[in-house]
Amino acid sequence: MSTLFLQSEVKNPYALYEKMTAERPVYWDQTHKIWAIYSYEACTQILNHTAAHIPAFPSNDNLSKYAVLIISNLARLSNGIQHEIAKETAGILFSYMKTVGVNYILEELLRKELLGNPINWVDLVCKKLPVLTVLKSFDFNEKDTLLICEKIEQLVKIMQPNKTAEAIESINTVSEAIYDITERHLVTLPFYKTLIDKISASYPISLEETISMIVSNLIGLFIQSYDAGRGLLSNSLLQILSKENRPEDKMDKVRIQKIVLETLRFDPPIQNTRRIATEDISLNKIIIKKNDSILIVLAAANRDPKQFANAMNFDIERNNNHEHLTFGNGGHMCVAKHFSVTITTEALDYLLSNFNIILSGNEIAYEPLINARLPQAIWISLYNLNQTI
Repeated sequence: MSTLFLQSEVKNPYALYEKMTAERPVYWDQTHKIWAIYSYEACTQILNHTAAHIPAFPSNDNLSKYAVLIISNLARLSNGIQHEIAKETAGILFSYMKTVGVNYILEELLRKELLGNPINWVDLVCKKLPVLTVLKSFDFNEKDTLLICEKIEQLVKIMQPNKTAEAIESINTVSEAIYDITERHLVTLPFYKTLIDKISASYPISLEETISMIVSNLIGLFIQSYDAGRGLLSNSLLQILSKENRPEDKMDKVRIQKIVLETLRFDPPIQNTRRIATEDISLNKIIIKKNDSILIVLAAANRDPKQFANAMNFDIERNNNHEHLTFGNGGHMCVAKHFSVTITTEALDYLLSNFNIILSGNEIAYEPLINARLPQAIWISLYNLNQTI
């Protein structure tokens, strides 16, 4: 049985996850030569294991120096001391983010002339709002903000381990432009010198390496907000608009945040992540040998009945929903987890406070990705609350 499949080709992956969690929580996929880990306990062990490393990207001489700099410095893709430096850098960057009103950005995106007409929530909001929020929180000017937003979809291809020649050409072009913009802008920020000093004081790396680390991880925030932010905004709206979850009276922000949290467990945008064993690992009386590849199926662990009561039910009042593994666990836990939840909650609260929302009856199609379950389009129509539909 294959453990690797495109989300676009499987209508309900959760049926497979349920079966594998119950019957083969640690499974060797002979076809793809990879261990697939499904149970919550086993996934947690691997995520926290010091010998389970992020796999290195295949070397590619065709990538530009800017693309290589970004890949080699990202917290998401590094291990050991390199990861410690990158993660602290990303964390400090987050601490300097200004608070930006999500409502004001949404007012620009959801222009009045769009009311009553079908709009694609994914293209119009999900692909733009999280990135715009990051850019505005660091005071990027309008011209640079526009360019980065226009090119971000090309840039995120940098995260693909195996890249086509066409993708590489696109990545090289946008990575140079975005790297240059980000580096020039960082120098103008009031906390720039403090940030440089903090990293330099903690780690024995050169000034040039420190600057590359900071620039790359700010770009990493753009990439991460586009990927995970887009998916959470999409999947949470679908849950809110489902008949089971939407009450007849007005939905307050507390309830919306609970729905966002439960969406992260129940239907996460990121379904799996990978590791490679740097030494033999004992798991469920099975030995994962050194250099074996590992697929950690986070979406399966999130529905493990041994961890979550009535795991196959969407329940916003379950008391341990926050224990989901969607943002990872251990050293590589996502630094953007609170940001993603906050942005999604604020956006959906604005939407529900200002509009009646009608969802198109079309079945949702998903992007042809293995690791992420991202709707390609969600067609909705918005009407003023006092407007008769």
